[in-house]
Amino acid sequence: MLGLVENHSMPRAAAFFDLDKTVIAKSSTLTFSKSFYRGGLISRRAALRTAYIQFVFLVGGADHDQMERMREYLSALCKGWNVAQVKELVAETLHDLIDPIIYDEAASLIESHHAAGRDVVIVSTSGAEVVEPIGEMLGADRVVATRMVVGDDGCFTGEVEYYAYGPTKAEAVRELAESEGYDLSRCFAYSDSATDLPMLEAVGHPYAVNPDRTLRREATARDWPVLSFDKPVRLKQRLPEFRMPPRPALVAAAAVGAAAATAGLVWYASRRRQAALAQAANIAKAAGTTGLADRFARI
Repeated sequence: MLGLVENHSMPRAAAFFDLDKTVIAKSSTLTFSKSFYRGGLISRRAALRTAYIQFVFLVGGADHDQMERMREYLSALCKGWNVAQVKELVAETLHDLIDPIIYDEAASLIESHHAAGRDVVIVSTSGAEVVEPIGEMLGADRVVATRMVVGDDGCFTGEVEYYAYGPTKAEAVRELAESEGYDLSRCFAYSDSATDLPMLEAVGHPYAVNPDRTLRREATARDWPVLSFDKPVRLKQRLPEFRMPPRPALVAAAAVGAAAATAGLVWYASRRRQAALAQAANIAKAAGTTGLADRFARI
């Protein structure tokens, strides 16, 4: 009984994960473009442009200016979409589209953090309609995501209510730490992008995952660990049931260092490029432009 009381007196901790290219191998929002096209939400031209954006995003990453242009494009694109229909399309295709692109290394880290008694929080710039079901599938305890304004007619207005990006992510992390009692010096954060530097700086244990050039340079200068995730795997192939059972009140404080180390330190750019080309080809094919799909496939 004494040990149980002492455990409750310890400060809580959490692991904050960026989503795109950190937990999953692609952009969560852009991955659903084929479903949105088939559901009549976007045109063939928009589907092709989205395929191109996905290709650029995966091969070269996205800096601040590119992220801003992507935000403006996607905000304008979703204007008038019925929110209920979006949620329905995401639910119908979630496991087919997202399950195969979850990094095995990220899933192992999520399990390890839960085993160590830490909460897992997904912090993503993508929209809540996409991120929340992915977070639930991953067994995340909380989700922070971008929220769009919804009109009285139940459709997106094209305006952004809350943009989970850059410094805003760090603010969300600090607000959660205050409300949930997290000790940020004992918390972990993972991201692939230099735009998430504020979030990484907010915790005591930052990790760069498949980092872009700027983040890799910053991680090297600050002696932050650099991890390589390159093994997408279906969750059901890893374990019969991925979701962890309810954690007991007293949990052994197992370190995640070993799991992180097994992720490796080398990121193979060629695999990322091949994955991007395959995604672009699939979307182009779905849009009915087989010529463009063949061109992507031959690159």
